[in-house]
Amino acid sequence: MAHLLHIDSSIQGDGSVSRRLTARAAAAWRAAHPDGTVTYRDLGANPLPHLDAAGGLADRIPPEQHTPEQAARWARTVELVGEVKAADTVLLGLPLYNFGAPSSVKTWVDHLIAPGLSVDHETYTGLLGGREFIVLASRGGGYGDGTPREGWDHAQQWLPHGVSLTGLEPRFITAELTLAPVRPGMAELIPLAEESLAAAERAIDELWVPARV
Repeated sequence: MAHLLHIDSSIQGDGSVSRRLTARAAAAWRAAHPDGTVTYRDLGANPLPHLDAAGGLADRIPPEQHTPEQAARWARTVELVGEVKAADTVLLGLPLYNFGAPSSVKTWVDHLIAPGLSVDHETYTGLLGGREFIVLASRGGGYGDGTPREGWDHAQQWLPHGVSLTGLEPRFITAELTLAPVRPGMAELIPLAEESLAAAERAIDELWVPARV
């Protein structure tokens, strides 16, 4: 039975474009997999604790030697890696905050890098590859080739490297200029924003369409 892991990270609630995109993708996935199951995690509403000095080094210490803090951190990592391993498809909503990924997403990735669980102890081969990883990204401005802020989107640049040890390979679908409708100074960019959002929605709608023979 197919299984989907659906992850949101925006703090914008109903006004979030990335949540709008992940919801559309999850609905499309369900339509294509009517017998499938879904696990949902909301990093925006329920962020994971950052790795800290008390428990952060749990992956370097045998479990029988864990302190209570290390045991709690390791149990959380086992849970998060298990969610990915159980999924055939992972959907991640990735808004751009201050030119980078939300810290909640960075923390999720930090927990996923776990020798013995997501990375082979000896070869450092990723153990989470072979599954679909769709990232629904949104960014308030324009960061494409030739724009004044080309290269400033460090979230989309970082994520493939961040998860590379695990074997996950993200595929991005991105909507940009999402602030145009609410920023008076960007009003002239609204048509481009609408075009970008429509293109992202079309790409989502085509994700699980059966191949035409």
